[in-house]
Amino acid sequence: MHKAYTLIETIVVMAIFAVLVALTLSGVQRVRESAARASCQNNLRQQGLALQQYSNAHGTLPAGCSTQGGPNSMPMLGWQARLLPYIEQPSLWEQTVAAFKSDRNFSHKPPHECAAVVIPVYGCPSDGRTKSAQSYNGNYYGPTSYLGVSGTQSFRREGVLFVDSSVKMTDIIDGASNTIAIGERPPSADSRFGWWYAGLGQEADGDADMHLGVRGLNNRTLYPKCAVGPYHFKAGTVTDQCDMFHYWSLHTGGANFAFADGSVRFLSYSADAILPALSTRAGGESAAPAE
Repeated sequence: MHKAYTLIETIVVMAIFAVLVALTLSGVQRVRESAARASCQNNLRQQGLALQQYSNAHGTLPAGCSTQGGPNSMPMLGWQARLLPYIEQPSLWEQTVAAFKSDRNFSHKPPHECAAVVIPVYGCPSDGRTKSAQSYNGNYYGPTSYLGVSGTQSFRREGVLFVDSSVKMTDIIDGASNTIAIGERPPSADSRFGWWYAGLGQEADGDADMHLGVRGLNNRTLYPKCAVGPYHFKAGTVTDQCDMFHYWSLHTGGANFAFADGSVRFLSYSADAILPALSTRAGGESAAPAE
């Protein structure tokens, strides 16, 4: 005759089952996070290679952002838009050129419908918002998880991608393998900052929109409730508007960065202290990236 389970035995079995389920779910989550992080690194690797190809073709890296009165015929266009021919998007680049010839204001649709195109290589898979165009002020824009590194603070222009920049590889005296060019920073909570196509930034200079300093500042014109800064490399959330002023990611413990030599490394938040040295192209500092 089969002996029935006692209450204690039943509880023990249920507890063991719960532990096994928790371990399984935890393992699945770790696998997913590892896959998303690797995919994100691959996205950055493609952008780093595109920067190299752009430099070979033009003699300089692209401008982090072009100003209204600058030397470029496409005002407020971002560096990622200029990389389109080098990430297998030549037709989209042709559409971009044609749109600016028709109307220099990137927010006018038509002709700038291409601004709403979602480019997978420009979005981190850990952030679901990057999989679809985001709406702001009645218009839709393709989001990006990656910003050019302008230096310690954007107005200093010490990095490789900043407003109206035209940095040559030979200008990176600190060494391409010791200088970060691109870093992760998810789109802002209100979707106003973080478009690959074009953007005004804080002061019509693209700051915090297409490029950012590793000690970012808030001029308090648009977001007076956020601190002035300087901001540091630390964890953030997609709901906190103030996290748009510093590099961070949805990965656990840090974020991915592409270096000027095309290499990609995951830097933990504990590397914050050396980011200023890594962000400048000719600061004369010596810093080993801590992964």
